[in-house]
Amino acid sequence: MQHDKVLILDFGSQYTQLIARRVRELNIYSEIHPFNKPPKNVDDYKAVILSGSPMSVRSEDAFHPDLSEIRGKKPMLAVCYGAQYLAHFSGGEVAESNTREYGRANLSFVEEDAFFKNISVGSQVWMSHSDTIKNLPTNGKLLASTHDVKNAAYKIEGESTYAIQFHPEVYHSKDGKQLLENFLVAIANVNPDWTPNAFVQETVDDLKAKLGDDKVVLGLSGGVDSSVAAMLLHKAIGKNLYCIFVNNGLLRKNEFTEVLEQYKGMGLNVKGVDASARFLDALAGLSDPEKKRKAIGNAFIEVFDQEANLIEDVKWLAQGTIYPDVIESVSATGGPSATIKSHHNVGGLPDYMKLKIVEPLRALFKDEVRRVGASMGMDKDLLGRHPFPGPGLAIRILGDITAEKVQILQDVDAVFINGLRDAGLYDKVWQAGAILLPVNSVGVMGDERTYEKCVALRAVESTDGMTADWVNLPYEFLQKTSNDIINKVKGVNRVVYDISSKPPATIEWE
Repeated sequence: MQHDKVLILDFGSQYTQLIARRVRELNIYSEIHPFNKPPKNVDDYKAVILSGSPMSVRSEDAFHPDLSEIRGKKPMLAVCYGAQYLAHFSGGEVAESNTREYGRANLSFVEEDAFFKNISVGSQVWMSHSDTIKNLPTNGKLLASTHDVKNAAYKIEGESTYAIQFHPEVYHSKDGKQLLENFLVAIANVNPDWTPNAFVQETVDDLKAKLGDDKVVLGLSGGVDSSVAAMLLHKAIGKNLYCIFVNNGLLRKNEFTEVLEQYKGMGLNVKGVDASARFLDALAGLSDPEKKRKAIGNAFIEVFDQEANLIEDVKWLAQGTIYPDVIESVSATGGPSATIKSHHNVGGLPDYMKLKIVEPLRALFKDEVRRVGASMGMDKDLLGRHPFPGPGLAIRILGDITAEKVQILQDVDAVFINGLRDAGLYDKVWQAGAILLPVNSVGVMGDERTYEKCVALRAVESTDGMTADWVNLPYEFLQKTSNDIINKVKGVNRVVYDISSKPPATIEWE
């Protein structure tokens, strides 16, 4: 079944992924492409959205998209930079604003139009720009204003072209989802039929056709992505899927045994491999985060290759790659993105592993992966499991890795995570974990002076990990958790709580 698709042209906005996610919440499939590297066949898309940008249209370096195949030919929604671009280069005027227009605002005027159906004066919107549209472009018609921004929304008469100065994709624009629905469904006539159930059926059918009777090997991590990928493949090819769950010695306490049993209970053809000693040897003496990641990645490939070679005639490697992994590797301008940290499941395989790649979740965001899993009846505890980094506790132990440090952090982490569950807080947090710091601090236990480890606790709220805010956990909970850690985990005498948001900090410390 062919679904209507929406093309999102990215100009480097921090909110571009949010646009795609909001569109998909309407059960409409959307794709992000850099503005200067659009897909070859734009005719495949029912509507186009232009994202915002940190760039000014008045700058000599302003991004200039080629809209010749889009404008006037397809319904188009221009957001922020897109709205200013259409005005500035089509007979209007954009100037520097006297005051930075950022944050909450309320619509003070709304023209009656299908674009603003069920949205009225007073609706809260979110502004984020330092330029403002002084004059509308040729044939522009004003649709909405706020107290400080006269030209907050407009359309081009004679075209299905709409433009807004605010961001409908962010949570603070209260009717943002309604506005996107008005544009996509009512104006662009996009059919909202891209549902989790449809995705499962079509993906399983595609996998059957693609893989036939071939054997596929998949490395399970215990996380949501690889687990959902495994179930899709299991539905398609059954016992021809060979799952390998490697214990790298850096998992959470007791996780290897517990998750392995859970996988077997799901009917998966899975083999557990305990390679803890091999990974610890590979990490010996390494302190640099990227070197640790690479050592873990190399060790995993060696173990995985060894196990895969025991499977006769295996032809495919399945991965749990998801959409953010794909689009994070391309910047808004189509060039290489700055590497913040290397993804453990992106970047290909060494030449000696002659396997073709299959990635059933490549088109999905994390929240969509969970919905797809739920539609297949997967265990809600597995689907609700917090994200966990591929390198495991190695990047939560700052400095070099030893078996003793891993044991300490596993014990600390267990107290923290089990405490969240017991307090009913686990599902209110997107990701949580403990970090072992490379410092000792002075303490007093009984009448004796101690000089032991310090650990940091981290808990964040997020939807997709692109941005995150620290969780304001109750003081009583933090007090109890701190006491439990210090009393139960030998070698720790100080606990701190990380209250940094992303950006500027990342979720993990390494």
